[in-house]
Amino acid sequence: MTRTRRHRMRRRLTAAALAACAALTAPAVAPAPAEARTTYPVGDLATSISNFLFSPDAAAGANIWSCRPSPEHPYPVVIVHGTTSNFGSAAAMMAPTLANAGYCVYGFNYGETSLTLGHVYGLGEVAESARTMSAFVDRVLASTGASKVDVIGGSQGGMMPNYYIKRLGGASKVRTMIGLAPTNHGTTMQGLVNIGRSLQVLGLVNDAYRFIGAPTYPEQEDGSDFQKALFADGDTVPGVRYLTIATSHDTTVTPLTNSFLHGGDSTNILLQDLCPDDPVSHSGMTLDGPIMQLVLNALGPDEPGFTPQCTGYGPNV
Repeated sequence: MTRTRRHRMRRRLTAAALAACAALTAPAVAPAPAEARTTYPVGDLATSISNFLFSPDAAAGANIWSCRPSPEHPYPVVIVHGTTSNFGSAAAMMAPTLANAGYCVYGFNYGETSLTLGHVYGLGEVAESARTMSAFVDRVLASTGASKVDVIGGSQGGMMPNYYIKRLGGASKVRTMIGLAPTNHGTTMQGLVNIGRSLQVLGLVNDAYRFIGAPTYPEQEDGSDFQKALFADGDTVPGVRYLTIATSHDTTVTPLTNSFLHGGDSTNILLQDLCPDDPVSHSGMTLDGPIMQLVLNALGPDEPGFTPQCTGYGPNV
């Protein structure tokens, strides 16, 4: 071997040795951290009012169609608003809270009539609204690949899904039905419905509701033909879990026990049995801290006898 070749070989060996030493002594490079999950701002009454006016179709954390359910939360959650409300308003607190907890959250507007004007929904016939829900749930299931959804609805939004479940094949697509002060068995409106019947003027009032574009009101009256037909074969359907939460301060659903469902896998909770000082009324149910805790428990661990912390009360509206 010539002197030149020996010199080149020595340089290569030296370089290889230095590289090996550098590899052994250099600090390990940490893998790039995974992108942090978005945290959505949780709304309050002011947010709900703002959404009603300026964001009737959207709420923070909801309708993100790229969302894929996790093994921990395999069922998408569908939020259903009530009469004269809209999705943006009803979901102001619930949607971001659920999304921050790791759920895929969705919601829609239904019951549009001539009175809606882009904001006031839930006025149309309940059966037609349920068909709107059916199409939306199918879209959610197709997008997420989930087998079923969990449903949370307030007022009419807790009653109308029962038509979907019982009459439109929704029983095979809904795991849990959570109603917040739902109008399940109608309302006497603090006795006004009964007075109207006794004076034989209720028919005229109901005709007026239908004429102006609000046929859902007669359907939600205590003892209406719609209510009788919907629950003639029982309150519940096998295979669906039901949770109903009512408040003693409700002046819309009267008597408040009309909210409750019976039979099957159903649980009824009077909120003040758990948090006696909670002042929340009918329209504030979607903004109440203890109710949100009960919802998260029902969707997640479902601990028997769960008791919420009595903080973050919703408004008495």
